[in-house]
Amino acid sequence: MPNITTSAVTETPPAPSEQTEAHFAGLLAFETDCWDTHEAMAGGSPDFVLLDVRGPDAFAAGHVPGAVNLPHGRIVDRNLEPWPSDTLFVVYCAGPHCNGADKAALRLARLGRPVKKMIGGVEGWKDEGFELEGGTA
Repeated sequence: MPNITTSAVTETPPAPSEQTEAHFAGLLAFETDCWDTHEAMAGGSPDFVLLDVRGPDAFAAGHVPGAVNLPHGRIVDRNLEPWPSDTLFVVYCAGPHCNGADKAALRLARLGRPVKKMIGGVEGWKDEGFELEGGTA
């Protein structure tokens, strides 16, 4: 009989395919990535509004082209009036070390607005080799 060892990877068995499908479909309902956002923005008429939810100084230092600056603490009904209630917002912050996008997504959801987070934020954008507008954040 062969000696079978269990690694830290296989110690917990993988979920059944149906659960795995539901999990990853669920993630994609909440998140998008820098590449897909870039492609949509490059097309010239994205079907969402890209919100940079960092402060104005960070936005001025460098942001994703086409993004609108609305710091997460200023996401209130009054500041969302320019957009129809069914507008999808894609939010981002500095990167994985920052929870500003999560705070923004929570605020938007509490206001009944559709929202996704662009995972990676500004750092992910730069890691993909995409340019920023403004300074050199």
